[in-house]
Amino acid sequence: MEETSGTAGPLSGVRIIEFAGLGAAPYGVMLLADLGADVIRIDRPGAASDPSMLAHVAVWRGRRSIVVDLKHPEGRDVIERLLADADVLVEGFRPGAMERNGLGPDVVLAAHPQLIYARMTGWGQEGPLARTAGHDLNYAALTGALHTVGPASDPPPPVANYLADNGGGMLLAVGVLAALVERERSGVGQVVDVAMVDAAASLTIFVRGLSALGAWSDERGANLLDGGAPFYATYRCADGRFVAVGAIEPPFFRALVDGLGLPESAVAMQHDRSRWSELRELIGERFAAEPRDVWAERFAGTDACVTPVLDLSEAASHPHHAARRAFDVPLDGPLPDGIDGSPMPSPAPRFSRTPGEVRGPAPAAGAGARDILVEAGLDASVVEDLLERGVVSDA
Repeated sequence: MEETSGTAGPLSGVRIIEFAGLGAAPYGVMLLADLGADVIRIDRPGAASDPSMLAHVAVWRGRRSIVVDLKHPEGRDVIERLLADADVLVEGFRPGAMERNGLGPDVVLAAHPQLIYARMTGWGQEGPLARTAGHDLNYAALTGALHTVGPASDPPPPVANYLADNGGGMLLAVGVLAALVERERSGVGQVVDVAMVDAAASLTIFVRGLSALGAWSDERGANLLDGGAPFYATYRCADGRFVAVGAIEPPFFRALVDGLGLPESAVAMQHDRSRWSELRELIGERFAAEPRDVWAERFAGTDACVTPVLDLSEAASHPHHAARRAFDVPLDGPLPDGIDGSPMPSPAPRFSRTPGEVRGPAPAAGAGARDILVEAGLDASVVEDLLERGVVSDA
């Protein structure tokens, strides 16, 4: 790896070749791109018209793109040329897909022993489910994570794609970073095997620890952190909107009781499970008496741990996020007409000396083909020939 410049992000000088996929892998690579990595996305022919690409436009930021036809005899040669200057390869296909294209880790690492080869799958590279389709909901279900969500009276609700998908993307980023650090010592790369089901499993560690200690019940909605406790729950307000209450510690609960104007007897109810339903009714009645934003203002600046449940647009403009510029990146890229630049999350985490930044919008498929190939050492006339014969394509 090259030394960072001090201003272009801590991963400046790291080059990643990303085979375009869906789900968790693009999010993990986005995190690395935000921190300064130079990412070249390898798109397949026809990618520009694939609707699933549009769905991922928010997480495709910070890349350049080249379309390579791996069915063309010279497509593999183009990939080899790009890998020669790369630090990391990322692919998110089902097990065996890269091997069928002659680009499995055994072949690639034999030619490029310093490369970090990161693989993202749903179920992992082996096991009875390895080649089976799945989504975030399935991985969360099979690891027990989904069972901990929602009231016992209803089916467990989907939690968007926050658990296995985004958890898997973060696991990918951690794995790549760890492998890069290890390579500084050993001088050689390795395979990083990331599975979304492993990410979902990892996220259950705290609850599993409580369960092992007898402090967590398998009954949903009966525990401290799953909505069972009336002081760690959400409540409907007079205007139909909601507040979130996380007043676990006694001083925080006391601030909640005082802010709601509950009777002093409520303090003794906090850890008396036999009175939790009574306490929930008391709290619920008070919140139902005023609109959400009245409660938000009343509890502002207190330690009651009461916050409004904001929708996506409200969250982006909240004063706290505005002060931290937490949603300071407009959505940009190959978007349909009429779509505005909705605010997207800013790079995280934050660095004092080498801050990350979004290097550019999501690229159209193939938009950087010429520059990428010239950087790889190909003569301009060779590049034009590859484009004319469809080995590679530009936007």
